[in-house]
Amino acid sequence: MKFRQTEAVEIAAAKSGFSTSSGYRLEADPRLPSRKKSPRGRRRPDPLAGVWESEIVPMLTAAPGLRPIAVFDEIVRRHPELGEGVRRTLERRIRAWRALHGPDQEVIFRQVAELGRLGLSDFTEMDDLGVTVAGEPLPHRLYHFRLAYSGFEHAHVVLGGESFTALAEGLQNALWAVGGVPREHRSDSLSAAFRNLAVAAEEDLTRRYEALCAHYGMTPTRNNRGVAHENGAIESAHGHLRRALADALLLRGAAEFETLAAYRGFVDEVVGRRNARQAKRIDLERAVLQPLPARRTTDYEELIVPVTSSGGFTLRKVFYSVPSRLIGHRLRIRLFDDRLEVFVGGSPLMTLPRGRPQGGGKHGHVVDYRHVIHALRRKPMALSDLVYRDQLFSRAAYARTFQVLSQRLPPRAACKLMVELLAMAHDRACEAELADHLAECLERNLLPDLAELRARFTPAAGAVPEIAVVTLTPLAAYDELGSVCAAETLDIGASA
Repeated sequence: MKFRQTEAVEIAAAKSGFSTSSGYRLEADPRLPSRKKSPRGRRRPDPLAGVWESEIVPMLTAAPGLRPIAVFDEIVRRHPELGEGVRRTLERRIRAWRALHGPDQEVIFRQVAELGRLGLSDFTEMDDLGVTVAGEPLPHRLYHFRLAYSGFEHAHVVLGGESFTALAEGLQNALWAVGGVPREHRSDSLSAAFRNLAVAAEEDLTRRYEALCAHYGMTPTRNNRGVAHENGAIESAHGHLRRALADALLLRGAAEFETLAAYRGFVDEVVGRRNARQAKRIDLERAVLQPLPARRTTDYEELIVPVTSSGGFTLRKVFYSVPSRLIGHRLRIRLFDDRLEVFVGGSPLMTLPRGRPQGGGKHGHVVDYRHVIHALRRKPMALSDLVYRDQLFSRAAYARTFQVLSQRLPPRAACKLMVELLAMAHDRACEAELADHLAECLERNLLPDLAELRARFTPAAGAVPEIAVVTLTPLAAYDELGSVCAAETLDIGASA
């Protein structure tokens, strides 16, 4: 077009590298080819023309949350002639209509994370990982803590619910792991921390949670109930941590662990690798965190329970056995998420694994046969209908043995033999070895022979060695040795 200002069409086209015909075409219409195209019209009739304005739009206006599939089902029910082929057309039309006429949606306001200000806590279910411990499924969840700025994470395996003990233990472990305290602690509406009443937030705190935050100098806050994205810094991290654990289990090749401690170590290792990738940011934030207090505060619940004539106590719908000498005493219990620490007065007595109630509201049982075996030997028939009989057997081989004995022997003989086997395992400290032998007998379809087992597991009497004549060293030799050492000391001092 610049050449055309001074040259003829043929010369301008030649200088521009066009053919003469292209030059005349541009002379007649200088628009680009894309501008010459006429708008694409509908090639077939609109299948929704008869129902869009009259039926579909009123539905969308009256019920803004109505899903497109629900609208489709209703329209096809009213007008079967439309057919299944209009579904995608209807969905696109509804999406376009809502972009122009739909209701306002909630807006997510991105926040600027400030160094050392905010730490967040929450719990997340982990049952879908399929983790097993000692062959048994492990229903559990994770307490998850995260610093908003650096992304430092800490995870603690929780066996029970979202209790204060789980929150206090996990939070304190996280703070001592990072080596400092943020100025604010954020959670959702945990019943362990908030009463969730219709009052001001500062009046809604539980006393224990308020004391916990005060001990560490943190301001407790929470997001609005039912608005999970306000805790996005921890909620989104749940998914990343779950996927990291799932990948680590796949790489490990199995989700089976020998002990709970081994699984907790596995979780700590995965979280530690994730923290290592943020080491520089974590070090930067650690420098501005508040200092830790001189000591931890209480992360357990303390209760007083009486020991009944059943040889134990009941706590939170779980029966725990203790040595019978404690019957009639009142025990002080420190209740943690995974264990109970038992005290008589101020003296520590024992640590028991924490039990959980069974399904349907039935009581659970945590029983050690060593606590009751002496009484069972006097009353062996009590084993027949004992409430916690199944929990009395510490290994599967003992339970299978009693089942076989009950089928092949009279009830009294079966109970008496089973009690004697348990007593042997206790008295002669051969629980594992005896269980292996019983399993072998079951495989061979044999009943255990008590006399043979007693002979087999009887401790060997120590043979008294024959002592030959012992020549004693004269005592004068020790006097001589002392004089020699003294003389050498004098010689060394003189040479110095």
